[in-house]
Amino acid sequence: MSDVDQPAAHPPVTDWVHDFDHTDPQWTEDPFPIWDELRAASPVVHTKRFLGCYLPTTYEAVREIANDSEHFSSRRIIVRDVRPEITSRNAAPPITSDPPEHKPAKQLLLPPFTPDAMKKLEPRVRAICNELIDDFIAERRVDAAARYTKHIPVRAIAHMLGIPESDSDLFINWIHMILELGIRDESKLLQAVQEMTAYFGGHIEARKNKPTDDLISYLMNAKDKNGNPLEDSHVMGSLRLLLIAGIDTTWSAIGSSLWHLAKTPADRERLIVEPGLIPTAVEELLRAYSPVTMAREVVKETTVSGCPVKPGNMVLLSFPAANRDPKMFPDADKVVIDRRENRHAAFGLGIHRCVGSNLARMEMQVALEEWLKRIPDFRLDPAGTVTWSQGTVRGPRQLPFLLGKAM
Repeated sequence: MSDVDQPAAHPPVTDWVHDFDHTDPQWTEDPFPIWDELRAASPVVHTKRFLGCYLPTTYEAVREIANDSEHFSSRRIIVRDVRPEITSRNAAPPITSDPPEHKPAKQLLLPPFTPDAMKKLEPRVRAICNELIDDFIAERRVDAAARYTKHIPVRAIAHMLGIPESDSDLFINWIHMILELGIRDESKLLQAVQEMTAYFGGHIEARKNKPTDDLISYLMNAKDKNGNPLEDSHVMGSLRLLLIAGIDTTWSAIGSSLWHLAKTPADRERLIVEPGLIPTAVEELLRAYSPVTMAREVVKETTVSGCPVKPGNMVLLSFPAANRDPKMFPDADKVVIDRRENRHAAFGLGIHRCVGSNLARMEMQVALEEWLKRIPDFRLDPAGTVTWSQGTVRGPRQLPFLLGKAM
């Protein structure tokens, strides 16, 4: 990303407990010690940035908020510098829905993401992984984020939606504009939403004349709780959600997993010898490097873990911080790839738990299985720099590796 694209910088943080900022470079680079400091201070901390925002620091406080839709609304799910009016144009049901609208909107999306549906999709995901590996396996140096991790979920969700996998660069750019640039630059967010609306609008129109067997047609044929077809704006919002939620999160999780294995040879070697351990390791990698931080808006005064919270503030609902809480997880800061008891919150808690968790797990397992089968020897390239995304979703955006045995 060029300097021209960088949103206006916030002043650096000098007091994390009273003035935290999840877009600060220190947080982006290494948030784990910051969370420890905040958790030691209070189960809930506050900043005046972002027009006022709370951060629950413990698993219990995060769970309390996630399960309380009376005091905390999901109508805004990203903590940003501005709070524009809520309209159908920027809604993405069910993730931005509150009860009672939430349940029917979520139930519509469950059938395409069942474990059985994922089994049918798995061969295509394996093929995508191997097509990508074919392109760089002969090279000594590779940026695994640019060449592998980001393309797997983009192409998988495009396949499910019935849109060209070759449009994946468009989708990646929209996600960057919405989840990163849009935190500080409203115009970037609006531009991305407009472009997505025009793009999907064309696909919806085409299917009105010629229905297809894909997720777009599935949503167009779905009925609301009164038995009526969904409004185009609902279909559009759900498509935006599937594209955004289905890509950045999983690409970040796959990238963090490969980053961990590149710098932890013992774990990498164990998974090569014991591939049956990969599903358990995936759960632990999800816990340790959870990519997603959601948001809520305080709509009624209440207390969380004994701390007062007031309307007019946002809440940064950090599932990653909850997953590092030592009261919930023994050795919370260690990655234990055979951890058996692992009730992590990487896919969220409460009614908004991720619809696509089966898809994300399958993509992560397949991506690691195929990579380790074909590239058992890899490590971080000391000549390169690992960079991480900023804001709502955290994962490696540059992941320079050396492939093959050390020379």
